Amino acid sequence: MKSTVGLLFALVAVCWGCSNKDVIRISGYIDNPGNVKVISFYEGDRKLDSVYLADGNKFKFERQATQPRLLSVVIGNNKFPVILMPSEPLEFVADMHQPEDYRVEGSALTTALKEFAPYQRRKDFVQDSLQGAFAKATLNKSAEEIESLRFDYLTEFKSKLSAYTQQAVVFAEQNKNLAGFYAMSTLDPEIAESEIIAYADEIEDKFLDNRYVSQFKEETKKLKRLAVGQLAPEIESFTPTNKSVKLSDFRGQYVLVDFWASWCAPCRQENPNIVKQYHAFKDRGFTVLGVSLDNNPGSWMRAIEADHLEWTQVSDLQAWSSDLIIDYRIKAIPASYLIGPDGQILAKNLRGKALAEFLQQILN
Repeated sequence: MKSTVGLLFALVAVCWGCSNKDVIRISGYIDNPGNVKVISFYEGDRKLDSVYLADGNKFKFERQATQPRLLSVVIGNNKFPVILMPSEPLEFVADMHQPEDYRVEGSALTTALKEFAPYQRRKDFVQDSLQGAFAKATLNKSAEEIESLRFDYLTEFKSKLSAYTQQAVVFAEQNKNLAGFYAMSTLDPEIAESEIIAYADEIEDKFLDNRYVSQFKEETKKLKRLAVGQLAPEIESFTPTNKSVKLSDFRGQYVLVDFWASWCAPCRQENPNIVKQYHAFKDRGFTVLGVSLDNNPGSWMRAIEADHLEWTQVSDLQAWSSDLIIDYRIKAIPASYLIGPDGQILAKNLRGKALAEFLQQILN
């Protein structure tokens, strides 16, 4: 009987050890939480769970896991990246009066993330500052003046974010782990397309059981299909006179594929610039293919005439249900791709001065 009881306790101990090993845990407390009563935990954009602050503003979260998990701890408007390892409980302490000075213990990878945090905070500050300055500068300005200011601010934005891109790349090179992955996942695809794609190729066979990393790889595959240097997906549709047209019909020319619609105010504001560039460069091998997201043929054709759009226009008149925008992942308009004579993508979303300067560079 005693041996049976002893065996039972031994089995319980073994099982407890197994469950302990396959659990991720984070606990701690929050000083000065204010109105915050709940702490949430996200993996990428997916909310995993949330817990209430207990007495003393303490909290604890645990979950079954056999692999390291990269999560975000969301407290009010503050988000803190953490890496939870099975059998390595993480202690987390933050003061909402000074959230940037949070403390972590028990996870070397989370400590590494904390070292990267100042770079990310600086990037967010610069981004918010530039957006605020742009909004203030464009008050009571004409559409042409706003577009000119947009070019100036985008140029400054890209310049300052390029420094952040290099900081993230260096950090990832020094941290061949989930901490490095997190840094790369914060990059803007508009600024760091080539760096993101190169990194995704590098980790293709790594972190296979991590949902966040898998999402990143899938999104990067989609990004890569439309990256600069890739062959542009075929477009085939009909003109207002019902003539069939393909993008490949324009091989040998530089083609601006312009996604627009008659009801899109920013598109109509950009049209005079495209008209200007079309006439300036059409005799140097440049043309435009307009792809409309209209669903009313009358509105579409009136806009073509009113805006003096002399180049080829196509549409299937299905608006956002159009098959024409699927391959190009169009989520907002205006949007554009500049295609080279060989059918490869040369640039994306060039507007205003940016379009004029790029065309001058490649066609002069």
